Amino acid sequence: MTTDLSSITLPLTDKDVANYLRQHPEFFIDKPSLLADLTLPHQSGGAVSLVERQVSVLRERNMDMRHRLTTLIDNARQNDQLFEKTKRLILHLMEAQDITDFVDALMHSFTSDFSIPYTMLILFGEHIDESSLATTSNVQICSLSTAQPVLGTIISNNQTVCGQLDTGEQQFIFQDKSDRIGSTAITPIATSSPLGILAIGNSDPDYYRSSMNTLFLSYIGEVICRLLPRHLSQ
Repeated sequence: MTTDLSSITLPLTDKDVANYLRQHPEFFIDKPSLLADLTLPHQSGGAVSLVERQVSVLRERNMDMRHRLTTLIDNARQNDQLFEKTKRLILHLMEAQDITDFVDALMHSFTSDFSIPYTMLILFGEHIDESSLATTSNVQICSLSTAQPVLGTIISNNQTVCGQLDTGEQQFIFQDKSDRIGSTAITPIATSSPLGILAIGNSDPDYYRSSMNTLFLSYIGEVICRLLPRHLSQ
């Protein structure tokens, strides 16, 4: 006799459930979450496919949770390392005596600590003493009116961006190194008005992506915004 659960008057008995499952052996195929909630002791000497399936589901869940935990731990470790590097950089920037010390500390940190192959600091201003920065090729000084036609969107957005630049932007920022750049991250340096931009580049076109987290680079940009003006006024 076929048992139809919809026609059974509650409460159901163990026999009713057993009859239904016997007549519908495929019941658990599309319900893996239900298998994980069942308790069915495995009888030694006999293979119980339901137990094996339940163990498989639990094993998959366990592996997924382990993978998520490992990812969280790796992210936490990377963030901890970034924090330490950022802290050292900020302390060196605070200790800088002049614009030369300031730029040297920034470039040394990005090259040695952060292992960034290409860094450019572009400062907007006609009254900055270029001779004090003549020893570094990582700094470009130009007027805002000169930069605006090329970097207008980057400047006006006033937020950290990542990705690939167009040819004109890339050549303006990285100059003779522009053909080596595949992707870029740029953070603005601005107070009440734009002071410049800080750009970092990598030869890999997918290294800096629009979806990546820019928290630390944005933070460094904000610190530079607050510390740099004191050296520009000297």
